[in-house]
Amino acid sequence: MVTVAALVFGQLFFPSYSPLVGTLASFGTLAVGFLARPLGSVIFGHFGDRIGRKKMLITTLTMMGGSTFLIGLLPTYSSVGIWAPILLVLCRFVQGVAMGGEWGGAVLMAVEYAPKRTKGFYGSIVQIGCPAGLALGALMFYYSSSLLGEETFTAWGWRIPFLVSILLFFCGFYIRFRTAETPVFQELVEHGEIVEFPIVELFKNHSKELVCTALVYLASSTVPFYIAWVFLAYYAKTILHMDQTQVLMGMVVTNAIMSAIIIFIGKLSDRIGTEPILYAGCICMALVAFPVFWLADTTNVLNLWFAMFLVAAPLWCTFAVLPVFFSETFPGQLRYTGISFGSQASTIFGGLVPIFATAVVPQYGTWPVSVLFIVCEMLGILAVLTLRRPSARTFLVRARAN
Repeated sequence: MVTVAALVFGQLFFPSYSPLVGTLASFGTLAVGFLARPLGSVIFGHFGDRIGRKKMLITTLTMMGGSTFLIGLLPTYSSVGIWAPILLVLCRFVQGVAMGGEWGGAVLMAVEYAPKRTKGFYGSIVQIGCPAGLALGALMFYYSSSLLGEETFTAWGWRIPFLVSILLFFCGFYIRFRTAETPVFQELVEHGEIVEFPIVELFKNHSKELVCTALVYLASSTVPFYIAWVFLAYYAKTILHMDQTQVLMGMVVTNAIMSAIIIFIGKLSDRIGTEPILYAGCICMALVAFPVFWLADTTNVLNLWFAMFLVAAPLWCTFAVLPVFFSETFPGQLRYTGISFGSQASTIFGGLVPIFATAVVPQYGTWPVSVLFIVCEMLGILAVLTLRRPSARTFLVRARAN
């Protein structure tokens, strides 16, 4: 979705505008999904903490899979006029509501099943899905674009990945349907510890944790993700006029490499803790905020790929440890709602990053984007410090215990 929004949605669904405004409107459809995510996090978090993780995951998967498949069938502006962007926005809204409860539930299923000293490893397995899915999607767009040609790809080739996604939906549905409820939730039910209104309890007694969760997710996932894989792709193709297939291949190579590293990072977090990895990742992303655009501006393909990797490496390393870090932040009876709402609330801001970047670059260049990137990373570090404040001695003790 992020790839096609950056590359073709503007001209397909918003052709009556200038290319710049059309791209802004295209990124706006992404933002609609982010605005819907907190709503989904409250809905699915509430029932996930009250009636179980498994049922909510099946529901969110169905909504996500159905809306993604329907996007591949949507008519464009040239066929139905204003109804094309309206239908696209509706599909994005459903995706957003589903995603609001999807990620929190998925990581809980992994972490709450995991043995005590391997939670980082099990949680990182779930996180592989994001870079691997992005690499697979970009690969399908790459072959569609290169084999069909840019004109044919824009006409109908972009639909292929959306339609093929139905196969992944059936696989995911089968796996989740056969998976039992987590032991943690079963114990909560047995001990009568289910909370009637989880979101109310969170705001009343865990507001600091919610705010810090949002800031950590903003710094370690949302902002770097949409700078690297949405705006940078748009910037390279539209502003720098680089070849679309080269941009796509950079996304494939970078995310394929990082998919293999995420498991290692998860296992590492079981030995040294999640905090040092989050600190290191946020610091590295702040340091490369300016260099990534300097490299891209050379219009050299290898430099662009290296720029993508400079963001992707610390991004996916921090992303790998978020499941166990957030699971340890909230008590079991509030965990689904806490993780979901805390993380997805940050996407309201993060989803606006491509719009902000696209709007300011023509007049000011990329420096405002880099400054925004650095500020978000500093806020993420501050949030980790607020939640944990661990010492080096803590890390050594934990390492020896493992």
